[in-house]
Amino acid sequence: MMTMSSVAATCNIIIITDPTGKDPNGAAAGSMSFAQNMFQSTFLMSKNNHFAVLSGGTGSSDVRLDSIVAAVANLENNASAASAASIASNYEGARLVVGGPYMGAAIGGSFDAYVIVVNEGDNSITVTPYSSGVAVLPAGQKGAIIHLRNTDGNPLYGTADNVRKETAMKIGKMIRDGYPATTILSEAMGQVARDSGEKYGGGGVNLVSGLSTSDMFTPTEMNSTGYPMDDPYSKICEECGWGIGYPAAEAYEKCPVCNGHLKIVYAYEALGNAITVKGDSVSVSVYGTGKPGVAATTKQVVQASVNKYGYNSASIANSINKAIDNGLLMGVDHVEPKDINVKEESKAVGVYFTALQGDRSSPPWNLPVDGNILSILGSIQTAVGIVLILLVIFRSRLLKSFQNR
Repeated sequence: MMTMSSVAATCNIIIITDPTGKDPNGAAAGSMSFAQNMFQSTFLMSKNNHFAVLSGGTGSSDVRLDSIVAAVANLENNASAASAASIASNYEGARLVVGGPYMGAAIGGSFDAYVIVVNEGDNSITVTPYSSGVAVLPAGQKGAIIHLRNTDGNPLYGTADNVRKETAMKIGKMIRDGYPATTILSEAMGQVARDSGEKYGGGGVNLVSGLSTSDMFTPTEMNSTGYPMDDPYSKICEECGWGIGYPAAEAYEKCPVCNGHLKIVYAYEALGNAITVKGDSVSVSVYGTGKPGVAATTKQVVQASVNKYGYNSASIANSINKAIDNGLLMGVDHVEPKDINVKEESKAVGVYFTALQGDRSSPPWNLPVDGNILSILGSIQTAVGIVLILLVIFRSRLLKSFQNR
């Protein structure tokens, strides 16, 4: 019998920098915590209606789920953010943060939060503390809501009050200075992670464009913590855009593609990159495998390929196959151009993998000898014998190779 400990997202943030919804990066939301099992307590996002419902609190996961379902039903009936958030008060210990670019935002239930309001007329910033009940960022208003508490057992327990205030002030200044909501969310989560210890993902969403970090930072196993948002997440080549995630990134000092400088990207920065719409950004979808790390690495490889060769399915397939041969991508077979679905007009690429069978982590060797022969040889000869036979088979190729050199 396996049991799973309950969790609550102790940090919930929602930011609205463009209440009109015209800026593709004008509204964002995110959650994280020091606790385990963050996949229980992150967020629900409606891509069609452009709102998020962030959950948390001291109640059980069942209680939080019930409150989320009730809030979503409320929103589907065109209720306000305040009305949906207030539902949390009907569930013991629950907290709901609700909002989007068109409806504003609200927090209800059990919370300690700041509401940040930025006046567009004179750029004044108002940062107001609230504790429990319902607190609202009105529709049509630039601003944000940040909730933060410390988790029992966090070595930085007791820092939440000060960090919540400092981060709220930083959010207000960044809204005033014209930063997009996705960038502000990234920076705010980085500050909270470093200074309060409530640092495990979780993740973030772009409420205007519908982008999400998905499972980039959530735990891969039960009763474990998510990815630390203040830890290095990947290395990116500043020349060609190639990148690789940690821990594999530790083995690279220079880009293997162009020998360029590799920049360390921290998890909170990776969050911002993942949900921010950019002129040169590529939306990459991966199908056919759920192996850890494949989706994230594939996105980096595709981005680098598009930057260098454009939206060409053959070039993208070639780049992916090189990554497989180099050991950057493991557990999937080689792809062909027909496995790459390119939609240049929407800057989107779909990659369809075939997962390798059994425990193999790399594709079978492309040898000039039938695989069945190798199996037979393996059962009747020593390793030395097989090597000698293979050298005979390869001799012409080896000689030609040396001649070419």
